[in-house]
Amino acid sequence: MADKNEKITTDEVQYVAKLSRLIMTDDEAKEMTRTLNDILVYMEKLGELDTSGVEPMTHAIPNENVMRQDALKPFTDTKDILKNAPDSKGAFFRVPKVIE
Repeated sequence: MADKNEKITTDEVQYVAKLSRLIMTDDEAKEMTRTLNDILVYMEKLGELDTSGVEPMTHAIPNENVMRQDALKPFTDTKDILKNAPDSKGAFFRVPKVIE
């Protein structure tokens, strides 16, 4: 017997799985049906919210430009830069020779 909150049936899940060429056991189809129904019920609940005064947005948190000013700065602490380098010599990175 179909539940009144059931938005999608196991037959529909199995049909989509077949179209997608997914191999799904009956238990997996039932679990997927339950999961999809939970998602659809939650989306229906979200649809009930009054969002008429809310501006469309791309992020939930206001985002400001966090990029720093592109300005040239001298860097004097080469030891700090080279401390994670696999190989170095003096103030330079050492890399394997790639061109003979």
